[in-house]
Amino acid sequence: MRHWRGPFDRQGYHHGNLKEALIDAAQRFIAERGLGGFTLADAAKLVGVTPAALYRHFRGREALVAEVAFRGFDELAKRLGKALQSEGTALERFTRMGEAYLAFAEQEPGFYTAMFSAKPMESEGCGLWAKGAADKGPEGARPAGNAFDYLVQALSKTFPEGFQGVDTRFIAIEVWALSHGIATLDAAGQLPKGPGLPDKYELLRAGVLALVHGALKGKPDATAR
Repeated sequence: MRHWRGPFDRQGYHHGNLKEALIDAAQRFIAERGLGGFTLADAAKLVGVTPAALYRHFRGREALVAEVAFRGFDELAKRLGKALQSEGTALERFTRMGEAYLAFAEQEPGFYTAMFSAKPMESEGCGLWAKGAADKGPEGARPAGNAFDYLVQALSKTFPEGFQGVDTRFIAIEVWALSHGIATLDAAGQLPKGPGLPDKYELLRAGVLALVHGALKGKPDATAR
């Protein structure tokens, strides 16, 4: 899990850093207490300002959580993009994307929890899968990258022959659902562990290969690239 720094520097507010301090505080609370484990008053107290000062930057608690979610989508997209552009074969890069996803979920629980909270995403009218999800952000935030597009690109480069007429985006959703399920079980401490059982990275690799092989319907040497 991410190691948080010490108490906030309360002088930061006077230097115009209140918004970033609030986002960091919310991310910290979500990681440590869960999505419902803090109030705006808690965030204000941690930063060292009055609750009224928060409304200069956010309409309310949901807007603050939504901002954390958009920052998380942006960071995840950067990590997936980096894996996609790394050295090695297309299959190796594709595998690294899965590893990067699981590592992100473990290292950034504040981001990850906020990202997959239905309420803030619904309130902003966007989601991870929407093509236009990267076109806007809450409270004027910098647009988040479209992480889903990176996954589709990786599948297309790894398996350029396609999936027997099945839309590559369909396979990408299945791969993401598998990755999310493993990450969620691991975060909850409910992923079975023991002698002979794979770790989460091995489990993801095996699951993705099984899924892809099923979609390819036995095409020879499909994963040899």
